[in-house]
Amino acid sequence: MQDITIQAKKPDEHYMLEAIKQAQIAEESGDVPIGACIEYEGRIIARACNQRELLKDPTAHAEMIAITQASEYIGSWRLHGCTLYVTLEPCTMCAGAMVLARMDRLVYACDDPKTGAARSLYNIVQDERLNHRLEVKRGVLEDPCSMMLSDFFKRRREQIAENKKLQKDND
Repeated sequence: MQDITIQAKKPDEHYMLEAIKQAQIAEESGDVPIGACIEYEGRIIARACNQRELLKDPTAHAEMIAITQASEYIGSWRLHGCTLYVTLEPCTMCAGAMVLARMDRLVYACDDPKTGAARSLYNIVQDERLNHRLEVKRGVLEDPCSMMLSDFFKRRREQIAENKKLQKDND
């Protein structure tokens, strides 16, 4: 795991740095390094990391956990005035939850060409057929987030290859 040291120059970078910290926590616990936080009225009201491995739950994405925390904080399922910051473009489940929660903004670091639902494969958060749309900003601190994910999956592939080699040697 790499240490990411960046000075925030803009408010969106400040909040994305918190999402990066959460992604590092996910990686330390063996999960895909994705982190999220939610800003409301200039304060972070929710922060979370992927916990799919920890909870053995396919829905335990950083965004979903943060949305639940923010709803508890505000006392409503409607998250008007909230911005969700996340290190990777949300999937269809998370993008749909943001629309249903009536969030104002989504800020994410890197596109996800395999499952992205805010630009790459789909654009659920801005689909005019739905009753709510979010403002979207992409690319905030993209390079460090992209590198964190690439390094994680490179190490994972290396570990899988090593395990296969050990299994073959033991056969």
